[in-house]
Amino acid sequence: MPLSADQLEHLACPESRQPLLYFPAADGAEEFLFCPASLLKYRVEDGIPVLLIEEAERVDQAEADRLAARAAELGIS
Repeated sequence: MPLSADQLEHLACPESRQPLLYFPAADGAEEFLFCPASLLKYRVEDGIPVLLIEEAERVDQAEADRLAARAAELGIS
């Protein structure tokens, strides 16, 4: 089940305290949350965001730019 807009309103990156971008599952890719400020990508398991810094994936700037472009294409803010 995708995360709702109400749920997303209350979520923030635990490292940067900045808003997260939500990428729903699509085209075989898993759903996840991404923080452009900290470059952390958080997985979502069974509809539950795993917002643990030590379990997040830190992406490089090139991947962060790709995700930001994808978010813009999808209208994710």
